[in-house]
Amino acid sequence: MAGYTMTIGGRAVEASGTFGVVDPSTGEVAEQAPDATREQLDAAMDAAQAARAGWRADEKARREALRAAADVLFARSEEIGRVITLEQGKPLKDATTEAIGAGVWLKYFADLELPREVIQDDDAAFVEVVRRPLGVVAAITPWNFPLLLAAWKLGPALLAGNTVVLKPSPYTPLSSLLLGEALRDVLPPGVLNVVSGGDELGAWMTAHPVPRKISFTGSVATGKRVAASAAPDLKRVTLELGGNDPAILLDDVDPAAVADRLFGAAFMNNGQVCSAVKRVYAPEAIYDDVVEALAARAREARVGAGTAEGVEYGPINNRPQFERVSELVADAIAGGAKAAAGGRPMDRPGYFFEPTILAGVADGVRIVDEEQFGPALPVIAYRDLDEAVARANGTHFGLSGSVWGGDADRAAEVAGRLECGTSWVNTHLALGPHQPFGGFKWSGVGVENGPWGLYGFTELQVIHRAKG
Repeated sequence: MAGYTMTIGGRAVEASGTFGVVDPSTGEVAEQAPDATREQLDAAMDAAQAARAGWRADEKARREALRAAADVLFARSEEIGRVITLEQGKPLKDATTEAIGAGVWLKYFADLELPREVIQDDDAAFVEVVRRPLGVVAAITPWNFPLLLAAWKLGPALLAGNTVVLKPSPYTPLSSLLLGEALRDVLPPGVLNVVSGGDELGAWMTAHPVPRKISFTGSVATGKRVAASAAPDLKRVTLELGGNDPAILLDDVDPAAVADRLFGAAFMNNGQVCSAVKRVYAPEAIYDDVVEALAARAREARVGAGTAEGVEYGPINNRPQFERVSELVADAIAGGAKAAAGGRPMDRPGYFFEPTILAGVADGVRIVDEEQFGPALPVIAYRDLDEAVARANGTHFGLSGSVWGGDADRAAEVAGRLECGTSWVNTHLALGPHQPFGGFKWSGVGVENGPWGLYGFTELQVIHRAKG
């Protein structure tokens, strides 16, 4: 699809200016996206505000509309998947799966209960606690899963009776613009507005007087700016800000048995997953075996353009992130780390980096202490389990983590000691729409998904009816 337009008040809207969207497999501009003006953002906010009363009034209609929206995503998943691959870089199969997953999330929320709780029913009074929509929601989404993470916000926000103005990342605006176009005949005008632009547009949104909530997924630094911008107006916020997820291997684990799953959890979407494994702690006694098992898998990985047959991993999405991963790996190697596999950018156009396993690293090295968000995994040796847990927790991040061992009960006990929002045992990245997702410390504020995510798009209201 060419000629992408924004969706404002149910209509296709062009912009006077555009910006280039780069295909990360070539490093060249492949499409143009509209660059919204401040006046167009105002129009989107006004449309969302005007649509509020009608949308919040009919819960049955909201559920039917969300189911219809999910069906549109299912029916157009291959078309949308091609757009995701173009702008994000991931293999076409994964991109199509993302589009389908977005539909699954919408359908889940279409069927989720909006509870009314009776807290008193006696001779004196009948008292209910009900959940009311907040109003207009500003949703700002990242470039790693542009459509799926939009659905994480749209499903609960719309079910609760809010209206939404959605701004995708400037690196991956096309799939969200296509989403807006696809849902124009499904959602009433103004219920979902989609605008595109750069970082300035995001700043305008967070400071805008209309939204009562900002739901943001992205970096810690930007999340802090979003929170600061929201504070003067006391806007509600949900912030999902990434992580530096540890995986701790216990001394009774079989490296060969877990290597594939561990590698998959670290390199899914080419490592560009906020809750992916970012660092592995392995006992000294099996350290070399762990490194080699992971390195063997890295050397076998099929990397290429997302449209190529049989490709497992595409490019890094954008040049700044490509340069960051390159810098972190080079820094580790310069400090004495060994690249057991990979270690370099690939000699080809686009933002391709070899799947990399780094050995001989420790806490204090940047790629261990920071979130690399790319196809490079440090493996750190430990002697004492308590020390490993302390090192795993010794970070500002607290999104998720995992513990791997032959004795699942023992592994679960250790997993309970991790300071993070989700702690997995003998798996990682096991996510679903029913399961709350959020982080401790700098990894975020609030949660997404499940009834808990839905509640984040509501206000509590007490209805107290006196008797007698």
